[in-house]
Amino acid sequence: MSRTKKMVFLSILVSTSLILYIIEGMLPVPFIAPGAKLGLANIITVTSLYLFGFIDTLIVLIVRILLATFFASSPSTFFYSLGGGLLSLIVMYLVKNIGKNHVSEVGVSVSGGVFHNIGQMLVASAIVQNIKIMIYLPVLMIAGIGTGIFVGLSSKFLLKHWNKLKILKY
Repeated sequence: MSRTKKMVFLSILVSTSLILYIIEGMLPVPFIAPGAKLGLANIITVTSLYLFGFIDTLIVLIVRILLATFFASSPSTFFYSLGGGLLSLIVMYLVKNIGKNHVSEVGVSVSGGVFHNIGQMLVASAIVQNIKIMIYLPVLMIAGIGTGIFVGLSSKFLLKHWNKLKILKY
């Protein structure tokens, strides 16, 4: 694939994830746990990880977080998103590569959902300078598993139909 074509695809992934992030912000929160979200933008992160690999997905993630902070959130959410997103991406990459033929997109996504919450709680405990805030982590872990399943199934569906584009084979 040419550099130009790859850049166009990565740009489309960034814009799609940004749109999903903004739409998600307009939805009422369906969870009892405050702070829990569906993580719709993570559908694109998981998909990008399978299509383009770690470095390109890292670029998509960071650009999306920067643009989302600029367009649709506050500067403080930048640190939470970055902490959760980076830890999540690293763990998903490791699970995907270590598990190769034994872990599906859903498993990779669930690990990302759980570690996204861990990353955000680590950032929160650093900001408030109190590790006791981690007591809330089990509640977020349950939400992370549920949203990880949803994101993984959505990514699996997206990847299954990706080959219909006949431009970039998965």
